[in-house]
Amino acid sequence: MKIKDKILELLHQKGDLSVKEITEELEVSKQAVHIAINQLLEKETIQKFGRTPKTIYRLASEKAKVEAPLLNITKDIEFLLNKHFLLITESGQVLEGIKGFVHWSVQRGLPIQKTIDEYIKTLKKYEFYYNDIGIINGNEKLANTKGYDRIHLDEVFYLDFYAIERFGKTKLGVLLHFAKQGQNKFLMKLLINELKPKLEALLHRENFDAVGYVPPTIRREVQLMKYLETHLKINLPKVNIQKISGLIPIPQKSLNKIEERIKNAENTFAVTETIKYDHLLLIDDAVGSGSTLNQIAGKIKQKGIASKITGLAIVGSFKGFDVVTDV
Repeated sequence: MKIKDKILELLHQKGDLSVKEITEELEVSKQAVHIAINQLLEKETIQKFGRTPKTIYRLASEKAKVEAPLLNITKDIEFLLNKHFLLITESGQVLEGIKGFVHWSVQRGLPIQKTIDEYIKTLKKYEFYYNDIGIINGNEKLANTKGYDRIHLDEVFYLDFYAIERFGKTKLGVLLHFAKQGQNKFLMKLLINELKPKLEALLHRENFDAVGYVPPTIRREVQLMKYLETHLKINLPKVNIQKISGLIPIPQKSLNKIEERIKNAENTFAVTETIKYDHLLLIDDAVGSGSTLNQIAGKIKQKGIASKITGLAIVGSFKGFDVVTDV
């Protein structure tokens, strides 16, 4: 019997096992076990959970064994699926492109080919909102949101929408949600890789001479905005923005009224800076109402720190005053 067959039998008998346990049970080398495990993972016969050194393996459930049928996929469609679709499964697997979309469709009992065609049509419909460098101008949405006394931002952009109709979160939306909520550095790294080309295009096009990062309001061991600041490595002077919330910090996503969100942003952040700049890039992770970016921009302009401010969010909501509640 081959080693991979012995591993399958062992997992069937004993459930979750680590490489060390498999090696000891079969009395073979770790190298041989790793080779067999990689073959089984490739065929999706088993599943991997956790990360080294706390990795375990178990037999894949029938639901997890999703094989792509023969599909009418052109290179253009394959490119669009790889570019736009990403799924993180209930077991923590990251599936991109066709593989991810097939998994998503099967889980929902949807006809795969028809659903792919509908997804591509939806993507085509949204193309209208992206500019020449592939980002979304949110100026009109911000201007049309009722509740502001004044718009302080000169421009506001999103690298993508957080979610689209029927198909839910975009690729950046999925990565942002799970990276932030799970405080997962692996997903944060994937997020950086995805957003960097668009960010670099914006930096190349605009003449920014400073950058600022909206600080988080909720304490976490791994802060997404701090990770972005460290790993984006934007070679510009940084304007320091401080969180000054009271004894009980109130996250914006917990507030449903625009007036509450504006007041919360006004009372949560402070800017202390003496150097003057012409054009500041102000970065946040997600924009719903835009109140956080706008109120911070107002504080910066009030002190004369920057004469022009462009807000940039990784993702933004699609319609009107939407609250992005789960990031």
